[in-house]
Amino acid sequence: MKHLVSHLLFMTVFVVALSERTAIAQLDFEGEPINYLDAPSSDPVARLQKKIDSGEFKLKYDESHGYLPAVLDALGIPHSSQMLVFSQTSFQLRKISRHRPRAVYFGDNIYIGWVQGGDVVEVSAVDPELGAVFYTLDQDRTKKVKFLRDRGQCLTCHASSRTQGVPGHLVRSVFPDDGGRPMLGSGTFTTDHTSPFSERWGGWFVSGLHGKMRHMGNVYVTDKLDSQNIDREKGANVKDLSRIVDTTPYLVPTSDLVSLMVMEHQTQMHNFLTLAHMETRLARHYDSIMNKALDRDPDFQSDSTKRRIKAVSDKLVRYLLFSEEFPLKSSVKGTSSFTQDFSQVGPRDSKNRSLRDFDLEHRLFKYPCSYLIYSEPFQKLPAPVMKQVMESLNTILTAETPPEGFTHLSGEDRKNIREILIDTLPDLTTGWN
Repeated sequence: MKHLVSHLLFMTVFVVALSERTAIAQLDFEGEPINYLDAPSSDPVARLQKKIDSGEFKLKYDESHGYLPAVLDALGIPHSSQMLVFSQTSFQLRKISRHRPRAVYFGDNIYIGWVQGGDVVEVSAVDPELGAVFYTLDQDRTKKVKFLRDRGQCLTCHASSRTQGVPGHLVRSVFPDDGGRPMLGSGTFTTDHTSPFSERWGGWFVSGLHGKMRHMGNVYVTDKLDSQNIDREKGANVKDLSRIVDTTPYLVPTSDLVSLMVMEHQTQMHNFLTLAHMETRLARHYDSIMNKALDRDPDFQSDSTKRRIKAVSDKLVRYLLFSEEFPLKSSVKGTSSFTQDFSQVGPRDSKNRSLRDFDLEHRLFKYPCSYLIYSEPFQKLPAPVMKQVMESLNTILTAETPPEGFTHLSGEDRKNIREILIDTLPDLTTGWN
């Protein structure tokens, strides 16, 4: 009977995700010119695999965690980024529970999942043109070390309205029961930096201080007839997770609050970058076909293409500058070294300012412009999008009063962001002075 219930739950998750995928306007990324399933990827995992195949690099095996520590170190992912999720929302869901949560780690362009006793390490990397590319690494040390690329199964959940209609990433908040099974009938939330605190981290363990604000983490549904009524107070301001879950099997004993907040921002930022890449390539591909058919100049750009490029550029700029970010009602503080580890990476300007500097009193970052502006997916944006984005940024940052949608940025904010970008991205900000 228990196996039947588990099977029915899995089928429910699958059907809901599949219906959601087919019900939205999803980009045609499986055909020309993107060819998502067949195009080679140049993401960080693909590059690491080439080093392994050539003998340039070797992953060490750890008796307790398999290849996990070696993968994190090879890809430059800090152990302090660890977050623990106990909702059964991974394909290894049968091995996940409130007592055996899944560990998630991330770097700027990569995400890693590890399950106690799991057969594989779950890996997702960001390719500039393909978006999220999914891999598994077998934990059997007798087998050849090979990151096996997924060929479409992951897209059931990772290419939907929750990911902007492209192969992408998402952080979900659910109402879990005591076994970690999501009560789907109660609804779920896709969370990012705009999400109210009260809707975040259902099904996750959360270690950190957040004052009077309350979230959905650390607790589960006790009354299935009233599944939305969870005890948020019980899960609030937890500094030591060991009182609610055994953390000894994990690399660090934390599921850091600040790490969660950064990942929430980052996942959707990646999705908007992928959307900008794919929408532009598809529009230009269509133009090339029509230009040839109508014997027009090969470089002719239709009004439709111009509108599509402007639309995705505007979306990207709004998210890049934290438009509609949920304002913190209390200061927040993590319980690991993540805040320090994260801030130490990346360029600083001549005044020692960085887009990775935290605020954590009123908002996430001190200078609200995404640090992913330095990432490869941003740096490799198609030229028409890059031109539109950089012109929009300069207009917003130099306006006498902040334009509609950017009133959260004070004059001082916009001045600081502009100076940081000019100092640290001179090639992209040529002419801003």
